[in-house]
Amino acid sequence: MDAHAKEALRQQMLLRTLLGDARPGVVAGWLRTVPGGPDVNRGLAAYRAHASALAERALAAAFPTVQQLLGEESFALMARDFWRRQPPEGGDLACWGEGLAGFIVQAPTLADEPYLPDMARLEWALHRLQTAPDAPPPDPQGTPPGLGLLATDEPAALRLCLPPGSTLQASRWPVFSLWQAHRAADRDAAFALVRQALAEGRGEQGLLTRQGWAPRLQRLPPAEAAFVGAVLAGQTLATALQAAGEGFDFEAWLIAALQQRLLVAVMALPAAALCPPC
Repeated sequence: MDAHAKEALRQQMLLRTLLGDARPGVVAGWLRTVPGGPDVNRGLAAYRAHASALAERALAAAFPTVQQLLGEESFALMARDFWRRQPPEGGDLACWGEGLAGFIVQAPTLADEPYLPDMARLEWALHRLQTAPDAPPPDPQGTPPGLGLLATDEPAALRLCLPPGSTLQASRWPVFSLWQAHRAADRDAAFALVRQALAEGRGEQGLLTRQGWAPRLQRLPPAEAAFVGAVLAGQTLATALQAAGEGFDFEAWLIAALQQRLLVAVMALPAAALCPPC
């Protein structure tokens, strides 16, 4: 067993101890001890005592809006239950929480909050965007690499690139507006719009991306969502334009995308990819 695998197993054993499903004698052999140092068993007992608070803090960091919607007490109870049923599989708790949306769907006590799973999916995507790779740097003129290809090549021969990690999400609930309302300067007005959207049964779709170090959320109208979805799926510009429909204003989208640094590159397809199969 190499050092990396051994360290991963040691962390697994520690996490099993925190969850109370490992025998102390087995775990002790995997823990680092220092002669004359603190007692390992006392340290493990302290960790167990604080496991619930640890679960709550870890989830609250990734799901702050879910916590606000549920209230701190209900969120803490959910976090403890989630910790027991879907414990972390690694030592980095920042990577724990992907299954929370599915867990909420299965929780009968949360059935009265039907938009919570979609909010959890949205916040998890935003949380993971913080570790997404950086976008390619602009060229010496400050423009995205390959931008000039838009003036010389056919749309069927081009692909657009958005920032790495960008995702498109859709919900039958106004979760994008709800997420933004929790951060709005005029919260009363923002929540009034959310209540109206809920009453009308309006869903939303939007783009989640990263601008600098900060995750960014942008609601999209249906035509733009269809266009962006095709772009993210690796379709050609021609296919993306077809998905958006005739009413889509590509020029306006392009100007906004350049201003917001949403378009990070334009790529020409290899000639072989443009040839129909024989």
